[in-house]
Amino acid sequence: KWIDPVVFQDALAACNLMPGPASTQLAIYCAWRLRGRRGALLGGLCFIVPGLIVVIALSALFLASGAPLWVRAGGAGAGAAVPAVAVNAGASLMPDSWRRASGHRLLWFAAFGAGVAGAVLLGAELVLVLLAAGLAGVVVIRRGGERRLAAIGPALAGKSFLGPLAVTALKVGALAFGGGFVIVPLMRGDAVGPHHWMTSGQFLDAVALGQITPGPVVQTVSAVGYAAAGVGGALLASLIAFTPSFLLVLGFARRFDRVKRSPDVQAFLAGAGPAAIGAIVGVAALLASELHHGWQVALLLVSLVALLVLRRGVVPVLIAAGVTGAVVGLAGAAVG
Repeated sequence: KWIDPVVFQDALAACNLMPGPASTQLAIYCAWRLRGRRGALLGGLCFIVPGLIVVIALSALFLASGAPLWVRAGGAGAGAAVPAVAVNAGASLMPDSWRRASGHRLLWFAAFGAGVAGAVLLGAELVLVLLAAGLAGVVVIRRGGERRLAAIGPALAGKSFLGPLAVTALKVGALAFGGGFVIVPLMRGDAVGPHHWMTSGQFLDAVALGQITPGPVVQTVSAVGYAAAGVGGALLASLIAFTPSFLLVLGFARRFDRVKRSPDVQAFLAGAGPAAIGAIVGVAALLASELHHGWQVALLLVSLVALLVLRRGVVPVLIAAGVTGAVVGLAGAAVG
């Protein structure tokens, strides 16, 4: 009886409206209700650190250049299922987003299309599409005038004194609207693109690790950080990615009810939400195009059926795909 059920539901709704991992934010909020700011810091750390340790340990195994064949094959198998997981994530978000945009269907389709195009064509700069779609929602639904967001895009796209990895982690932690998978194109655009921290195959492995380990999908950024700069990079990326969640909860905890009921917040999400879903679908297509072997394509199709038709859980499907990949690789199929 730490928290009233109605307060808990209101907090959950408010966390789902804010950018960043809702599960982490809810854990921080519950700890704040118990012991104030010190409780929030302790509760948040206890929620994040176990998964961080597991991801770093698995990253050291899966991302190593001399990894055993069964490890590389298992990663290729799990990676083949990742596009199916992304499609499943996008499909699960569509009903609520469609209801929120009631009366503004043209806005929904335009934002969705922009999200797909942004994920495929822009990579890390997808953040600009999400912000623009959210702003369009405010303008169209609320007619409240434009917000002065023009300077945000260049600032996030550029370098910072903490380096490119810090910028990537900040985008992941502060601008992940619409569910965990929207961070995939943000990370991929930097990790596989200009900085070449990872190959496409290693990035698929990292996304799979973020799904099967405890904690939010945002934890994937620590695997990217490990590939960029070892354990120190993983810790830095995790610290920066989760800091916005602490700041948002501590800053708005006393006003969660107001946040949940804010027409401006609802209007922003009416635009940003379908753009995020479109980005998830776009990145699924992008990741699927990087599967190089016929057995991976077959495994992707099986995973789609398991998730969308048979309604199996994400983690069992990823583990089964990984085991299948390891068996196929040990049997002599091409893996690299």
